[in-house]
Amino acid sequence: MAEYNTEMNKLSYEIFSILENKFLFGYNEDPKQQKKANHKAVNRGKVRILSIDGAGATDGILAGKSLALLEFFLSKKSGNPNARISDYFDVVAGSGAGGILAGLLFTRGKDGNPMFTAKQALEFMIENRPGIFRQSSGGILRRVLRSGKVEKLFRKTFGECTLKDTVKPVLITCYDLATCAPFLLSRADAMEVDGYDFKMRDVCLATAANPTVTGAVEMESVDRRTKIVAIDGGIAMNNPTAAAITHVLNNKLEFPFCNGVEDLVVVSLGNGESDYGVGSKRSPLPSQSLRIAGQGASDMVDQAVSMAFAQSGTNYYVRIQVNGIIAKSEQGKLEKAMKAKKKEEILCAIEEMYSKNTYESILFQGKRMVESTNLEKLELFAGELFKEQERRKTSILPTVVLKHSFPTPRTSSATTLSTLSSPC
Repeated sequence: MAEYNTEMNKLSYEIFSILENKFLFGYNEDPKQQKKANHKAVNRGKVRILSIDGAGATDGILAGKSLALLEFFLSKKSGNPNARISDYFDVVAGSGAGGILAGLLFTRGKDGNPMFTAKQALEFMIENRPGIFRQSSGGILRRVLRSGKVEKLFRKTFGECTLKDTVKPVLITCYDLATCAPFLLSRADAMEVDGYDFKMRDVCLATAANPTVTGAVEMESVDRRTKIVAIDGGIAMNNPTAAAITHVLNNKLEFPFCNGVEDLVVVSLGNGESDYGVGSKRSPLPSQSLRIAGQGASDMVDQAVSMAFAQSGTNYYVRIQVNGIIAKSEQGKLEKAMKAKKKEEILCAIEEMYSKNTYESILFQGKRMVESTNLEKLELFAGELFKEQERRKTSILPTVVLKHSFPTPRTSSATTLSTLSSPC
């Protein structure tokens, strides 16, 4: 039996490697050809992807702070006090709390600009996270009342805006109980088929729907042709980075010159570790177990993506995540402040976490400490994002061509997943 398990582990590793190298990331076995491809990619520009995790003990506050810092650095480097996150990214993908942040930062307001700045989005998450995410005692009636309050909050925030009303391509995940499959809510699909266009308030409800807090969310497209029963996007895809990369590589209409990871700049934001303490002797609650599973899946995606970038010879991928035992004391302070609902203490605790050295994940080998802090990483990549923005001002060929409505549908990567998981 031991020998059999060893062989199965070896086979699983080989299958994972093949999928990663040949299918997910387009790895070329010939190093000479890969080198030529990288050389040709230099002048094509780079598509900038922002990915925001779902599960985590901070319920979006950690990722929200990352975004606020990143927007500050972008404003500083550009000299524009009104710089927005959406100005410097071509695609955003979010799951759970990350999906809500994506909606806040990329949905177009009445003035044509995104509804929220990153700082305002952070304040929104701090103020409203208890009502959206936290489980409370009580029965079905209390859960129904809470669900109504959350729905009212998102209705007030987004009004009648739909996926079509986002300033850039958006990908937000949820899980459809009706078909027992992941469902990817995509602006690209919404622009092609009304059956895939959903109101942003429903999108945020779906991606954040915790069965133990608000219950599942029954939602339908604007033309009422597509109906799903949605719960937490973190169950389906807690770290949506790989989904975002796959979408960009397959969406030749909006990203015509993007052929591999060498043509990408990716910023992936985590939301902290599970709130199940290290060394605890008690059994984790179901919600804590879900977060632990989501965290593990997120680490695997992070490791695979970082390997793909290393294989292509580029370093345009950064993962911002506070993890490791070294961060437990700071995370404890943050959780204590969150329970007390003290905004200033929450922000102070997060600042401490960003000043510490960070960890990076190594596939099948755990984590290792690196010298740079998350603050330093964010400032460095703000520079890369700004460079790409400046390069496009003098470029003849467009790196990104935003999609408009089409009379006939086209099968995109997002449409393929949606078609498999929901009837029209």
